[in-house]
Amino acid sequence: MKDLITYIAKALVDHPDQVQVSEVEGNQTSVLELKVAKEDLGKVIGKQGRTARAMRTILGAASAKVRKRTVLEILE
Repeated sequence: MKDLITYIAKALVDHPDQVQVSEVEGNQTSVLELKVAKEDLGKVIGKQGRTARAMRTILGAASAKVRKRTVLEILE
């Protein structure tokens, strides 16, 4: 899941070298924390949060396949 979000985020931003994804794992849920450059934050979130929502939808579908809940948090 971490690689999936990293790939998507790097494709969206102007500074792909500053994309960082960290994973906090629990028993039932994993939390992916996405950190990008300050000027790329709007590109990752998108208009009215559409891009972020789309990334969360893809992540939800991929994590349902492995029967584990994964949450995406975009850090400033």
